[in-house]
Amino acid sequence: MKRFAITLTTLAAVFALNGAARVEAQDVEVKGPLAGAPAVIGLRVYREMRFQLQLQASMTLTDEFSRTMLAGGQLMFHPTDWLGLGVWGGVAAANLDTGLTDQVGSKGQTNSVNVLSLPNPAKFSQQIGHVKWIAAPQIAFIPLRGKLGIFEKLFIDTDFYAFGGVGIVGLEERADVPGGVVANCRTLGKGGGLAAEADCFDASQTTRAKRTAIAPTFGAGLSLYFNDFLAMTIEWRALPFSWNTSGTDESGNARGDFPNNEIDSKDRLPHFNHMISLGFAFYLPTSPKLSTAGTD
Repeated sequence: MKRFAITLTTLAAVFALNGAARVEAQDVEVKGPLAGAPAVIGLRVYREMRFQLQLQASMTLTDEFSRTMLAGGQLMFHPTDWLGLGVWGGVAAANLDTGLTDQVGSKGQTNSVNVLSLPNPAKFSQQIGHVKWIAAPQIAFIPLRGKLGIFEKLFIDTDFYAFGGVGIVGLEERADVPGGVVANCRTLGKGGGLAAEADCFDASQTTRAKRTAIAPTFGAGLSLYFNDFLAMTIEWRALPFSWNTSGTDESGNARGDFPNNEIDSKDRLPHFNHMISLGFAFYLPTSPKLSTAGTD
């Protein structure tokens, strides 16, 4: 028993000493020619006090009815190597119908409920919404840079950047069809049947309206530097906003009845619009700064 008590006392003393002990790091003082030197000397500072002119080709992703191909570019000034201020934009070079649009056009059926939304299935591709142009003032933040190794043979300077701003989007959608027009066509349908009602809505199916949507824009990208003034960029961008991509009656009335027999702003649904871009960036002046002793 006495031996057991001595053992417990010894263990308690050991734990008490461990708990009271402090772990301190020792400063390592560098002497000689490396004393006070920065981590890197002669580092290419690709962005600081340089203009960036970028040419881009973009394609929208996960579209329901129409995929947009955009040709555009970006002009940006970098007061520091980690911050940029500029504007990005693009215009639609092509609007490509998706497989779903083709399916609706070839197999869609018009009935008394959807006659306003789909008067003529063959013309469905003419009523869907399209992106026509985009412009966005934005700020870029460049937190990371390094080298990318390709097959352990070729090493390319790279940097990762994120950006955010305000997007201004030019849209073309099916024009509004007010309740008065719908009521007149419904009256014709009572006398001439579904075919007469569909013919009445036929002109509204292909009537277009243009508008501008304001949306936040944000994304990220990677730059691959080929030389002192040329880089290839790969970029992802998001532009969430509401629009009527299908040109159909998507809303109900105050009583909860669906559809509400009108096509207007209430039929615009939220969409997480996003795209992928490939570009080539040119930097001016063509020669970057080099970090020197005393500069991080």
